[in-house]
Amino acid sequence: MRTWLIKLRKENMYTQQEVASKVHIDRAYYAQIENGTRNPSIFVAKQIADFFHIHPSVFFTEHISDPFQTALLSSPVVLAHCGTDLRYTWVFNAPTRYSENSLLGKRDDELDSSEGTVALMDMKRKVIKEGKPLRRTIRFPLPEGSIIYDIFAQPIYDEEGNITGAATCATKLS
Repeated sequence: MRTWLIKLRKENMYTQQEVASKVHIDRAYYAQIENGTRNPSIFVAKQIADFFHIHPSVFFTEHISDPFQTALLSSPVVLAHCGTDLRYTWVFNAPTRYSENSLLGKRDDELDSSEGTVALMDMKRKVIKEGKPLRRTIRFPLPEGSIIYDIFAQPIYDEEGNITGAATCATKLS
């Protein structure tokens, strides 16, 4: 069951029929993709991902097992992509209080309200606006104490060279 896809569809107030129609597939096929009985082709995954403004790899992440994933799984490193609207389009190894899929389509300020959140969003905005990588140390206050991350952010470009968002690599320091 792809509960993250169902949640994303419902949060955007679409029916299965509306999504299927917008991405030019049969509603029954879309329903099978949502309930996990069928995997979409790469082409269909890209169509659905474009519709929801997420990265198509989220459909296949659970099937990937390579040295990259093995090395980073449970490490203090969080990798993510966001669009120019700062909404997450892909997340790997999310902080333990979140699941990767619960972050998709959300902005940081929709998940938390703190000085760290503001600093992270400002950092991503600057990377997208100026088209230059940045590195910062950001403290995120939590009820159980602060967490400090060393964050590297860089712009993401499309095939034509336009900035489409930002990629971040956050390493937990404490």
